[in-house]
Amino acid sequence: MDNLLILMYFGEMIDEIDQNLLNTLQDDCRITNAQLATKLGISPSSCWRRIKSLEDIGIITGYGAVIDRNVAGFEFSAIIHVSLSRQEEDTVHEFVNAVNLRPEILDCYATTGEADYHLRVAVKDIKQFNQFLDDFLFRVPGVAHVRSNIILKDVKSSMKLPFKP
Repeated sequence: MDNLLILMYFGEMIDEIDQNLLNTLQDDCRITNAQLATKLGISPSSCWRRIKSLEDIGIITGYGAVIDRNVAGFEFSAIIHVSLSRQEEDTVHEFVNAVNLRPEILDCYATTGEADYHLRVAVKDIKQFNQFLDDFLFRVPGVAHVRSNIILKDVKSSMKLPFKP
């Protein structure tokens, strides 16, 4: 059963071929359907139907390029720990809406522990980071405490999920 891991997602079966398909697309989303079908050992029409099905059930939500932030000029990044003054619906909703409007916030996680949220932020330099804090984060209603950890270097960064096969 180790080789044939079957996942269920909203009642849909995700078999070993689907997992190999997802692994391949995570490595190279620009691969042609014909190349992908050959790699998976299935017909191009079957491959296309599988991709379409994975998109329809929401496993594949989009495609994009992975960009090196340093080469692109975003050399300063930080993890910011944010605690809200209260966990009321309106406060949380306002914070989440504000976060979603800021392009420099790459990730936002609601967490347990000392902080309510962890943000990963990328900007061009320390001056822009201070401006982000002063002009935005410190002004969001309900933010009680902010603590920053500066990222010195990226040791590992991946968006690839660890499907087996």
